[in-house]
Amino acid sequence: MLLERLSNACGVSGDEGEVRALLKEVLAPRVDEMWSDPMGNLIVRKGSGPVRVMLDAHMDEVGFLVGEITDEGYLSLRKVGGLDDRVLPGRQVWVTHRRIPGVIGAKAWHLCSPEERGKVIPFDEMYVDLGCRSRAEVEALGIELGDPVYFATEFELLGDRVAKGKALDDRVGCTVLARVLLEYDFPGITLLGAFTTQEEVGLRGAKAAAFHLNPDVALALEGTGSANVAGVDPFDTITNMGEGPVISLMDAAGIPHKRVQEELIRLARKHGIRHQFRRLTSGGTDAGAIARSRQGVPACTISVPCRYIHTNAALCHLDDVDGAVQLVRRFLESVEKGEFRP
Repeated sequence: MLLERLSNACGVSGDEGEVRALLKEVLAPRVDEMWSDPMGNLIVRKGSGPVRVMLDAHMDEVGFLVGEITDEGYLSLRKVGGLDDRVLPGRQVWVTHRRIPGVIGAKAWHLCSPEERGKVIPFDEMYVDLGCRSRAEVEALGIELGDPVYFATEFELLGDRVAKGKALDDRVGCTVLARVLLEYDFPGITLLGAFTTQEEVGLRGAKAAAFHLNPDVALALEGTGSANVAGVDPFDTITNMGEGPVISLMDAAGIPHKRVQEELIRLARKHGIRHQFRRLTSGGTDAGAIARSRQGVPACTISVPCRYIHTNAALCHLDDVDGAVQLVRRFLESVEKGEFRP
């Protein structure tokens, strides 16, 4: 399964090479042109029609960098992207692409005062324990300052249709984009797939890619938060996993182009694609950066609902992934047929 391979690949922001190499291997037989830009974005072209359509999905994931090696043999960490401190202590991690195993440690619970036990452990009091007893032992492993640190989470299915893995934000989007490129042809348009870098630290790769590609219209493909779980009021669930792909209404990075948004809604209803709307305006997607490129680009976001994003293990429903593929497909068909004109 492509989603499994992408989830298991390591690609903290700024270090997306492993993900990029996997996508190049998978996509090479089915695209007309492929290249990487100075930001590390992987760009593919399929078709050569008059309308340029950009599909974006970011390759990077949240994680850590090695910030310091202590004399006692521990690693101090620096965050890359937004992470939930509540779930970090005790998590297994990999250090570097060689996947050197370690555990995020902190002061033992039974040594904490009653006041400390009721509070979230501050991130600056956490460290990675590699089982080493000195700086020299750590350095003997080849670990250096700035090396990436990833959650050591292996992909698996929970039942038949729910996937568990790390980095589903945004390896689900990468999966949707890759599947569209692999499964469908749109010779009447120029389809530009942009697998972008450094979204989690400021939508950086997408900004460069959009300027270079100069698309007529764009869709960002994302994994977005979902909270239809126990104890959460239905009004606060953001999106509901298992209830279809998500069409964005607004987020902190921008407001979707109204005509693109309306066309996605029309197509979803016409083709019976179960869909929903994102009911939270915090956070942002690459669509916001793309929309501000050059003279402006009509852009919108299609997302797959994912529970527990930005932690060591997220969940998504494979039916939602399939639905997102079909919604993107129908949009591209609409552009190709001239039903939607940017």
